[in-house]
Amino acid sequence: MSQLQDRIAQFRKMANDDPDNELGHYRLGQLLMEARQFPEAIQSFRRTLELSPRFSKVYQLLAQCLVDDNRREEAVAVLKQGFDVADEQGDNMPRESMARMLTELGEPEPVSKKKTPSGPEGVGGFRCQRPGCWAGSRARQLEKPPFNDEVGRRIYESVCTDCWVDWLRNYSIKVINELHLDLSTERGQEEYDRYMREFLGLE
Repeated sequence: MSQLQDRIAQFRKMANDDPDNELGHYRLGQLLMEARQFPEAIQSFRRTLELSPRFSKVYQLLAQCLVDDNRREEAVAVLKQGFDVADEQGDNMPRESMARMLTELGEPEPVSKKKTPSGPEGVGGFRCQRPGCWAGSRARQLEKPPFNDEVGRRIYESVCTDCWVDWLRNYSIKVINELHLDLSTERGQEEYDRYMREFLGLE
């Protein structure tokens, strides 16, 4: 079994064992997409959106899978919905990518519904930049960087307190338990750090 197929099996088990695990379905979809197993990837991304309908990046990935699976009309509908979600949240990168995809599919370029460019919206002018953040205008910046390195600085500058706490109390535990990570080993710590960066939108 190739390394990619091994990881697909790993995340398929995670998603099956915990059907409400947003991270498991999202990562499974990404890996299936990489393996060009588009019908299964589409199912995984749709499940991710059922669990986290504000996760704008997933609309982009889902639409790309639909295009690659020759399902243009479905892709257009997903892109229009995803553009509106990203636009509403100020997720600029997914929004611009989906606008470009729509024009490449022969559709009119979508127009932002915001009257003014999106800016800081959170408490004290802070806006969380993690795709799928639910805090919106209630986003609170961490009191200090969680680590004394570059990753810690990026988390402090772009991730709100609620998303950080969600990672620590919920998803990090799922990752450790379901992947059986040994954080005392270099490989275990690398895997943990990679999932943390993906969950927080730093990748």
